[in-house]
Amino acid sequence: MPDAQTSPAAEQLQQEATTLLQTLIRFNTVNPPGAERAAQEHTARLLQDAGFEVTLVGRLEDRPNLVATLRGAQDGPTLCLLSHMDTVLANPAEWQRDPWSGDVDEDGMLWGRGALDMKSQTAAEVTAAVALARSGWRPARGTLKVVVVVDEEVGGAEGAVWICEHHPELVYADELLNEGAGPVIPYDGTRHLGVCVAEKGVFRFDLITDGVAGHASIPRIGDNALLKVAPLLARMAEAQPAFDLTEGPRAMLAGLGLPVDGDDPTASLETLRATDPVLAMLVEPMLGVTLAPTKARASEKINVIPSRAEIRVDCRVPPGLGAEQTLRRVHELLGGEGYRLEFTEQVPGNSSPDDTPLMDAIRAWVEREDPGTRVIPTILPGFTDSRTWRSTFPDCVAYGFFPHRHMTLFETAPLIHSKDERIDVRDLGYATRCYADIVRERLG
Repeated sequence: MPDAQTSPAAEQLQQEATTLLQTLIRFNTVNPPGAERAAQEHTARLLQDAGFEVTLVGRLEDRPNLVATLRGAQDGPTLCLLSHMDTVLANPAEWQRDPWSGDVDEDGMLWGRGALDMKSQTAAEVTAAVALARSGWRPARGTLKVVVVVDEEVGGAEGAVWICEHHPELVYADELLNEGAGPVIPYDGTRHLGVCVAEKGVFRFDLITDGVAGHASIPRIGDNALLKVAPLLARMAEAQPAFDLTEGPRAMLAGLGLPVDGDDPTASLETLRATDPVLAMLVEPMLGVTLAPTKARASEKINVIPSRAEIRVDCRVPPGLGAEQTLRRVHELLGGEGYRLEFTEQVPGNSSPDDTPLMDAIRAWVEREDPGTRVIPTILPGFTDSRTWRSTFPDCVAYGFFPHRHMTLFETAPLIHSKDERIDVRDLGYATRCYADIVRERLG
């Protein structure tokens, strides 16, 4: 069921992307183990038959990364359409439909694991690239690359990390489009589309309390370390650290009509919360350091008062902030005594400028295709493979963008990594047209 405004050519693109997405979903690439080879080989054949130079390369035989290249007549920028082929697990007993069916229902919703994260983007990017190449188009300047990696869902060691370390020449990019944003954000009577320009860093840590062991039958004979974590958990339940506003969220708030005076976004957040509490809940983590305790450990035996207890905390930190600023915010919230803090992971946040020719091309396309919809920068509380490209190629402008016209952020967010994942096929066609048009705009 294509949009009423689309042409026969657009309908054809949508149908081809739909068919490809159905095929990709039917390859079970749950990671672990991943086993993406069959899906990658199918995708590689489509690109190769259209005229791309195609390479499959990886450390593991069953998990190759795909790189397809279409070179232009003259020098120019290298634009990369990036996606990953692996997915998270799915329990068929929890789903209304088989998660590997690729069914399209009577409402035009395509069901299956990966329908949003992110075989849909793979299908849209590949279909757009194949359609361009098949028509005889070649870049007037620069190079188009389509890169489909493995292993993103568990960190990218066999995918983005491996290929950027061992074959950077294959995946170099000046500009990159990846996952991270694009569903409609309705607010205050206006439709917005986010473009992810930054991702928070990961500074996970353990909070450790110490005590004295003793027999649990005499509760006061020891000094129970587990009880000492209770006030720490209570403080994290009651509040989050003070905000540290960075440029991406500042621009996003301005785009929503909530400009910040100074560096404290509290008033803007309160206005947003009063108008749309769900959107405020999604925006708040973008504004500073966040703490989420996720694991606890104390005594190994039920009858022993623990002399040591620890809480594992998933801490996400805005780009530009490191361990020093993180410690300051944690101590402000929890106090500086009664516990020890040990970092277990330190990965700085990453970002790209939001004022670039690629952003201009995105804005112009949205204004033309969906008049009245505003494009706003966003920051991702989690991370994607974009962080690896930004780290390997510091000048690479990497954006997360899969544009929707029908599904909103409130509809898509609860489905990602959850049961009943599905996408409106009209949005799949919309994104496919977007990628084809932006490639032509940037590469001629």
